[in-house]
Amino acid sequence: MYSILCRDGGAKRARFETVHGTIETPVFMNVGTVAAIKGAVSSVDLAGLGTQVELCNTYHLHVRPGDEVVRKMGGLQKFMNWHGPILTDSGGFQVFSLAGLRRIKEEGVTFNSHIDGRLIKMGPEESMQIQSNLASTIAMAFDECPPSTAEKAYITESVARTTRWLERCKIKMSELNSREDTINPEQMLFGINQGGIYNDIRVEHARRIRELDLPGYAIGGLAVGETHEQMYDVLEHVVPELPADKPVYLMGVGTPANILEAVDRGVDFFDCVYPTRNGRHGHAYTRFGKLNLLNARYETDDRPIEEGCDCPTCRNHSRAYVRHLLKSGEMLGCRLMVMHNLYFYNNLMKQIRDAIEEGRYKEFKNSLLESMERGEE
Repeated sequence: MYSILCRDGGAKRARFETVHGTIETPVFMNVGTVAAIKGAVSSVDLAGLGTQVELCNTYHLHVRPGDEVVRKMGGLQKFMNWHGPILTDSGGFQVFSLAGLRRIKEEGVTFNSHIDGRLIKMGPEESMQIQSNLASTIAMAFDECPPSTAEKAYITESVARTTRWLERCKIKMSELNSREDTINPEQMLFGINQGGIYNDIRVEHARRIRELDLPGYAIGGLAVGETHEQMYDVLEHVVPELPADKPVYLMGVGTPANILEAVDRGVDFFDCVYPTRNGRHGHAYTRFGKLNLLNARYETDDRPIEEGCDCPTCRNHSRAYVRHLLKSGEMLGCRLMVMHNLYFYNNLMKQIRDAIEEGRYKEFKNSLLESMERGEE
């Protein structure tokens, strides 16, 4: 059940109740692609970092260790020892981005595994079965994610196929949820809006998929080559066309600035690998923008990564020490950076929720954007 608690301009503060717990939105989902956060951060750590939802990936878990293995272990929650909500990405994006040779047909996509080369067929029914085995809280529909700047004729054809696949996903999930041996019979299906940067295709697709009355809707195919302005323009056209009483998820986005702008346009859910990937490469997110701790200027800097930050890294270690670990290739350096970045993102979402509740979101957004642009003094 999704309920909007208050609005502040286009931004909304909502609550989404699920079988695995309540999600306070706007929310950032921490990306644990293969049922783990890259950077040696455990499920136990995540609770202390303010994580509400973890995102795992259908394709990667299907090829290793195998979704049947996860099913035998009782589903992802038990397998990972994570007791909160989990969203599983359908695998569609990975199929179209990782598979060098693939054949797209109405039934689905045939391609070779990037792990061992074995032939895999994945379509709507297969994706739903895998996600049912994983027993996630929210399952994403299987879709095609074409490049946002692809030719309009191709995107039109692709979106029509994605719509037909969504209808099949809904039928298959209903069947799976009705089985007595299903681990999570309350699994929810989110549909995905596609259409590149063509607002007319996007709007038409949003109107079509909202008729399916799904628990939530995602906007996919963005942050894959278009400009930030084009992304925001798409959101301004699409979000009003999606059901007002359902959560909206902007897939694969993004930077703190992207999140601030998208919240202002009515988005509830976000996910991105930036905090973990950039953290492992020495980049720390702060209210003054990104810091590259590999820079020599931090060699004897005894301050925490961010003054006032309450993450485990900032409470216990200096920039100089974390930099030393990174330069030495010590795994602890990556772990401390990732923990800080995840805390920053999760705490940012809490600050966003508080600002919306207090009717000062525009002021908060503009002040933080200005601070990040200005940088550390």
